[in-house]
Amino acid sequence: MTTSLACKKDKNDDTSAINTSQPAGNKLSWWQPTTGVSFDWQLDDINSTANFSADVVDVDAFTTSAETVAALHAKGKKVIAYLSVGTIENDRNDASLIPAEVIGKQYPEWPKEKWLDIRQIDKLKPWLNSRLNMILKKGFDGIEPDNMDSYDNDPGFNIQIADVKKYADYLISLAHSNGLSIGQKNVKELTADYASKFDWALTEDAFAQGWQDQFSGYIKLNKPVFAVEYSDKMSQSNFQTNVCPSAKQLKYTAILKKRDLSQWVDRCN
Repeated sequence: MTTSLACKKDKNDDTSAINTSQPAGNKLSWWQPTTGVSFDWQLDDINSTANFSADVVDVDAFTTSAETVAALHAKGKKVIAYLSVGTIENDRNDASLIPAEVIGKQYPEWPKEKWLDIRQIDKLKPWLNSRLNMILKKGFDGIEPDNMDSYDNDPGFNIQIADVKKYADYLISLAHSNGLSIGQKNVKELTADYASKFDWALTEDAFAQGWQDQFSGYIKLNKPVFAVEYSDKMSQSNFQTNVCPSAKQLKYTAILKKRDLSQWVDRCN
């Protein structure tokens, strides 16, 4: 399965001091969206003047400031933090927190990223804690955990789907115990067991590649599926004529974006 090919620019944001302490983990509730909520996804740098028509917006955890998150909340939006949990990006300010023995091969599509050995969760905890503490400090409502598909790539470690499930369990517990929503990002093999655990799902190119039906388990639980298709794989007319009727039948929230996840978006009419 293909992980996002969205543009990942140099992002050296250092708006939050690194805090590797374990978050409090004393929350009993978190945001749980329901089927049909509108969605947009923008990894371009945004500021407090940004406007979105969607009710749920997914933005970069590092370059989006607390002030911008607060401004979006004031406009009635729920704000998801895009975050890699399966790779380390060498242009993030927390890269030094990763021990060398858990850093694997380069991610070919993204030369500044390397895969991580997600089997060694204890060694990743200071890094994960720093990212979660940043997200909490900025006031985000949820997490989009990217790059969970190392089992289906060449990470330099013998990672199996069972390892991904164990990691997913840890991340879900970490998010929920700190009052954060968390979604399943692609990895259709998780749906059967994890639609009841994650709060929503985000797919990329599912309709273009023909595996869109694999996420219907979320809809059965009244949890949204945010289905993102890309304009380099299909035209707007194809999106409107073919994807939108199918998405409506499946009760998915479908949008068409450019691969760089900039501001441009096309929605179903």
